[in-house]
Amino acid sequence: MANPVFHPDFKPAPYWWEAWKPTDEQPTDVPAETRVAIIGGGYAGLATALELNKLGVECVVLEATAPGEGASSRNGGGVSGGVNIGKSITGSSLDADSPRAHALLGDGSDAFATIERLIAEEGIDCHWRRSGRFVGAWTPKHYANQAKRIDRLNESAQSGAYMLPRERLREEMASDFYYGGMVVERSGQLHPALYVKGLLDRVRARGVPVCGYAPAGRISGAQGAWRIETGRGELRAAEVVIATNGYTGDVTPKLKRRVIPASSHIIATEEIPEDLATSLIPKGRTLADTRRILSYYRMSPDGRRVIYGGRARFTAAGPEVCAPILHRFMVERFPQLRDIKVTHAWSGNVAFTLDALPHAGRMDGMHYLLGCNGSGVAMMTYLGTQTARRIAGVANRASAFEEGEFPEHALYNGNPWFLPVIGTWYQIRDRVDRMLA
Repeated sequence: MANPVFHPDFKPAPYWWEAWKPTDEQPTDVPAETRVAIIGGGYAGLATALELNKLGVECVVLEATAPGEGASSRNGGGVSGGVNIGKSITGSSLDADSPRAHALLGDGSDAFATIERLIAEEGIDCHWRRSGRFVGAWTPKHYANQAKRIDRLNESAQSGAYMLPRERLREEMASDFYYGGMVVERSGQLHPALYVKGLLDRVRARGVPVCGYAPAGRISGAQGAWRIETGRGELRAAEVVIATNGYTGDVTPKLKRRVIPASSHIIATEEIPEDLATSLIPKGRTLADTRRILSYYRMSPDGRRVIYGGRARFTAAGPEVCAPILHRFMVERFPQLRDIKVTHAWSGNVAFTLDALPHAGRMDGMHYLLGCNGSGVAMMTYLGTQTARRIAGVANRASAFEEGEFPEHALYNGNPWFLPVIGTWYQIRDRVDRMLA
């Protein structure tokens, strides 16, 4: 790359893949039949499969590429405890005072407990830790809006949240960039590729077929007698689970119209001198902010690199475009990193929904769990677990994410042609808000 932000050893691939790269050199054969066919081999599909197997329900996972190759091994590794539920790409949030919000935040808290418990019980080595999160306020108005949510977050999601005024900002980061912000103690971080590897290893160890490079084609039939055509044979199943999230396509057109795939781009820096690295985020939290054009960032598990992600573009674009933008965002927050180079840059699809909420349930006889809205590590694990329990008939109650309408819009057919326009508008609004702050 000619741009000076790139390290001589730059790779256009996820930094996480240095520890584990999704591959499937000898894909498992697609069996002729099963009780439950799960389409999607990321967090959602693998969590569904793991729980189904524990409950004695036969299942098969179908994945279009190598299992775990999508967003599950590409995200930033921040794990929310429900604080981001209802936060849309506009930066606006769910009305925290409504009864529905109370239920959703409560289940978001359960999602955090579910992933923490699963990692411990299964012994998954993925650098999990309760790091906490700091959400920087872009403007004083944003700070005030955060403060209004604190009591409900703590009541409904046990967030351990509190406000940090601007004069104390350096307790959380070596910068004066934000107008203070909100600390959320009940939040964590992990190595996303090692987490999906751990799920995959546990599922395969239990004898569940996980069939890579077996993209689902036409799905025909009805509940109790489905037929799924794949690139490597036909599979018959009594139940079908759609766990494709940001990669939902034409196989399920009704679901495709309800999720908006947007690209999230991430960079990793070269190793930073130890004294500088330890000073940047002194408490080791995951950081994010309240801008409409979101940024999120953290240190790598070894504490030597910055992992910086955000909406450099809402659509797919190469590292030569996105990495310099993210590097500029990073340097705006940490000017001391101006000369630090980028060694890795990559992207993956996030699935937004029209109401900014995850959804699970049934449509046309098929189960689905979709729409992480950028906070999918715990949520997709949780919804997969809950879906499995519902199929097995052992769920104590319906999740709040199974209730209510899964909205669509008459002018949206699954092609997010409008995202570049919206992205430009949000950039302008963010700049104006900051200028007027």
